[in-house]
Amino acid sequence: MDSLPTPATPAGRDGLTALLDNPAAAVIGLDFDGTLAPIVDDPEQARAHPAAVAALTVLAPKVARVAVITGRPAGVAVRYGGFAGVPGLDHLTVLGHYGAERWDAATGTVTAPAPHPGVAAVRAELPGLLDRIGAWQGTWIEEKGRAVAVHTRRAQDPQAAYEALRAPLADLATRHGLIVEPGRMVLELRPPGMDKGVALGEYLRETGARSVLYAGDDLGDLPAFAAVDKLRSEGTPGLLVCSGSTEVPELAERADLVVDGPEGVVGLLTALAAQLV
Repeated sequence: MDSLPTPATPAGRDGLTALLDNPAAAVIGLDFDGTLAPIVDDPEQARAHPAAVAALTVLAPKVARVAVITGRPAGVAVRYGGFAGVPGLDHLTVLGHYGAERWDAATGTVTAPAPHPGVAAVRAELPGLLDRIGAWQGTWIEEKGRAVAVHTRRAQDPQAAYEALRAPLADLATRHGLIVEPGRMVLELRPPGMDKGVALGEYLRETGARSVLYAGDDLGDLPAFAAVDKLRSEGTPGLLVCSGSTEVPELAERADLVVDGPEGVVGLLTALAAQLV
């Protein structure tokens, strides 16, 4: 996009105005998969949009911070995003596992607490559970270190497989003190207590942000949207952006601005950087 689009809501327009008026006090929060990186059948093949890093290197020095908030391990998101060692990205932080892990570009290191013991137990039981319920064909287990995810995008009927797995995986997670995070043809079993809303809220308090833009594409981004809504009710302007997808209409309905997937997100970041001095 050559120019900044106009948000559809008054709150969104206020958020964009605040960001443009005082970028040095603004934080840009971004999901990774589906927002900076196109969704692909094999999550291990996901990579940031080819123009994403270039857009961020222009934008990041003009704002307080840029935070990539993802369910992936922080190191994986850094690798798939191509963020490490890039000049201009000193203001970038990656909050992995919904904020349980943190990578800062300035240091190039990942910090994290000890893993939840329930994840190892679920990892051991999951293959047998999928076999018993006849869900092996077309499903794929993604090992995420501090979480385990089951993908159904490759199944003959991805949505039917997804729905069939919801209850059994919820039972398995509950037995081991975990929760199930639903996504776009994926169900992730992970520890409770952290989500993108918690991660974003804590990061904004840490940085003293006076405004925020958050962009996401999936159900896991709804807590971040809720966190921005809460901040707006308390007087901190914010702009909510949906990286458009017909798979998750709930996010588009909550957004101030809908763009066309990662291509649209990169275009928005580029147009925003061009407006900032």
